[in-house]
Amino acid sequence: MNRVLLIAFFLVGAPLAQSQQLERINPDGLSKNPGYTQVVKAGKLVFIAGQVGATADGKIAGPGMKEQYQQVLDNLATALKSVGLDFSHVAMTTTYVTDIEEFRTPEVQALRPQRFGNRPPTSTLVQVVRLANPAYKVEVDAIAVIP
Repeated sequence: MNRVLLIAFFLVGAPLAQSQQLERINPDGLSKNPGYTQVVKAGKLVFIAGQVGATADGKIAGPGMKEQYQQVLDNLATALKSVGLDFSHVAMTTTYVTDIEEFRTPEVQALRPQRFGNRPPTSTLVQVVRLANPAYKVEVDAIAVIP
């Protein structure tokens, strides 16, 4: 019986245990915060913390949604690159905005296809009252898959 359990562990349990190991990455080019990790790799899944429209040193890209969303996408690109991926590997995004109408303007909406092309990920869009900093207008988190 013990031998059967041992074999079962190596056939089923060992791969599961390996896939549960987490690699935490705080890449150069993204802000450093001791309270969270920017990128967590778990097996073939990559979880990217919410990215805002600010540079690594905390400078906000501009007062408008377009400038901030461009910076968000730049930050996502940095996070993806840190694990050897790009936007084609993104499976899902969640976008939080403080003004959904401003986010839906043509100039803001034109930015997304520039990064995702004709293969966009699944997405959720949520309007919130406020983000962590009152000057932030948009925040996006993502889940990507390593091929």
